[in-house]
Amino acid sequence: MSVSEQGDRVNAADASQAPEVSGASGARAPGDESLCPYRLVLEHVTSRWGVLILIALLDRPYRFSELRREIGRHGRGVSEKMLAQTLQTLQRDGLVHRDARPVIPPRVDYSLTGLGREAAEQVRALARWTERRMPDVERARRAYDEARALSSRAS
Repeated sequence: MSVSEQGDRVNAADASQAPEVSGASGARAPGDESLCPYRLVLEHVTSRWGVLILIALLDRPYRFSELRREIGRHGRGVSEKMLAQTLQTLQRDGLVHRDARPVIPPRVDYSLTGLGREAAEQVRALARWTERRMPDVERARRAYDEARALSSRAS
């Protein structure tokens, strides 16, 4: 079955029960994943916070507040609301496991599923490539900007 055929198939029962999911472009209506399921999962995995969550969870399971601090070490911190939404989205996609233990005080740990570990390895490889090739990207940007500046002066 092709991507477009899969995208065209809509299960009305699933769509009516699907929770609202927040992606990189904001809130989505229930059942939106039927429009382009591949793109939506890619959006979740490569979102600003999704990338950092997946890479952090490669190292070990984290409690919510620990994960928030870990992500904050890599630049601007994530809000509690956005972290909770992103974790819930990744959990729904089968990438993150939430382990709530009935102890006092309550303890909730987040870890990667097998599927999540596979996705996280790919995301980490892309992040490492970006770090390694950043000088080349910066050179290309400078060359592009200089060429644009010259062509705008000429016109």
